[in-house]
This record gives sequence, C-alpha cells and structure tokens, in this order.
Amino acid sequence: MDQVLDALLARLTVERESEFRFVGTSPKGRLRRVYGGQVLAQAMSAAIRTVDPERRVHSLHAYFMRPGNPAEPIVYEVDPLRDGKGFSTRAVVARQSGRAIFNASLSFQIPEPGLEHQDPMPEVPPPESVQSDIEYHNALAEKDPVRYQKHGRWAMDYRVVHRADPVEHAPMPAQCGLWMRVEGRVPDMPEVPGIHETLLAYMSDNYLAATSLMPHGMGYDNERLQNASLDHALWFYGDFRADEWLYYDISSPRAAGGRGFNVGRIFTQDGRLVATAVQEGLIRLLDTSAPRP
Repeated sequence: MDQVLDALLARLTVERESEFRFVGTSPKGRLRRVYGGQVLAQAMSAAIRTVDPERRVHSLHAYFMRPGNPAEPIVYEVDPLRDGKGFSTRAVVARQSGRAIFNASLSFQIPEPGLEHQDPMPEVPPPESVQSDIEYHNALAEKDPVRYQKHGRWAMDYRVVHRADPVEHAPMPAQCGLWMRVEGRVPDMPEVPGIHETLLAYMSDNYLAATSLMPHGMGYDNERLQNASLDHALWFYGDFRADEWLYYDISSPRAAGGRGFNVGRIFTQDGRLVATAVQEGLIRLLDTSAPRP
C-alpha cells in the first residue's frame, strides 16, 4: 500500500481500548491545533465500530468546543444511546487531558428503498483539466519562495475550479467548487466498516468554512481574523468511493454575528448527489477599527 495513504488510514482507524473507548493520534508537523476533519473522521470511525455492520451511517452532527493539541492523544468515548428496529444512535465525546474538545451524535440506518429526487450537478470542467492544489502551491513557491513553501505529496487530491487570488483576496461571490478524492486506491477493509464515509468526513472540512470569507476579500491568513470551526454536519444518501472523483459544490448563504454559514453538496463524477455537508465557522474580526486590508 502507498505509504502516505497507509499512514492516513492508520490514523483515522482509531485504536480500540474497550467496547466503547477508542484512542486516536495526530500527525507530527507544524500545525498548532488538530485538523477538524481528522476529529470528525476519528469520531465516526469509533462510532461505526460499535454498531451492527448492516447499519450504515446516514448523518453526523458535531460541535468543536476546544482546539485539539496535536502532541496529545485524543480519547473517544462512545455512548450507545439506542438500537431500534431500523435506526441506531450513538453519541461521541472526544477528550484531551480529561477535558471535552468535541462532541457528536451519529445516526445509522439499515438501507431501504424509498422515494428519490436530487438537485442536478453543476456543469463544471472535468477534474483532469483542473490544476491540483499541490501543483498550484508549488508553482507559487517557484515564483515567490520567500512567501510560499513547496509541498510534498498529500493523501488527498483537491482541485479548485475557480481560484481566488492568493495575494489580493479580491471580493468574490460566496461560492467555491472543487474536485477531490483520496490519492491512491483504498483497499477493501472488511475489518474497518464505513471507511469511505470516514474518509469523506475527513475531506469535507477543507474549503467549507473559508467560503464565507470570499465576499469580504479575506483569507485565513489575514491577521485581523480569528477563525475556527464551530460545528459540522453531514448527511449521506448513497454508495460512493472516496478514492474516485467527487465534486464539492460549496456556497455561503449568510454571515453574521462573527459567524459564517456554509453548505456543501457532494456529487460523484456521474452526477449522483451522495452527501451534504453544513458548517458554521467563527470569523471574528479582532480589530474592527483598523482599516480594511
């Protein structure tokens, strides 16, 4: 297996200490806080392993309460709230140093047929024609090595269809579209149920909250901005593979009160709507009296 993908799968598959207690770790690096998508994915991995494999996760609702410390393990405690005839419910609390940093509720359903409809997928260029994030950032580093750093290979391949200027941050409509997939082939892992849903939870935290900054000509690198994910929700509608192209269609219909609200629809390359993500993020201005950048 590819080493980069192997490391990601191992990290997201949290270690089981007891029936309802799991422990996850974070990669070593420059990040001062744990990536939110990692906590989402690890919590989902823990909850899935306490449910009958016949039942598939169909929704997750989570709150980020404190920033996670990458140097410290994260303990995930699962509460088996209910196992009904068709649905199961689990609650998960993530802790570091005994303090809760994250909590979530997840619902699982035995798959069943029913009424169906969906929004159409937007018309966008195919992923093969769009520059990858690594190519984009490395091209910036070639032009301006003082401001930008070159990147090595990532476990995820993101390809933004229409990029904002990385320096000017000119105001743009609150819309972002990108192709994404796991880089490499995810092996069949019967011992790790729900691996593709878990990987999508990991990917879904990227680009989502930042969309609410686009109309204001700001990026996360703005020194006047305090930003953090506040909550995150996911709904799943059908089968997909995280190692095949998915189109993430994101919009931000509202920002107010120091918070930005964002909605993302996730389509397979053949146009099936397989998941929806919703997130509210903190976008607090630290000094509103200062002139705009």
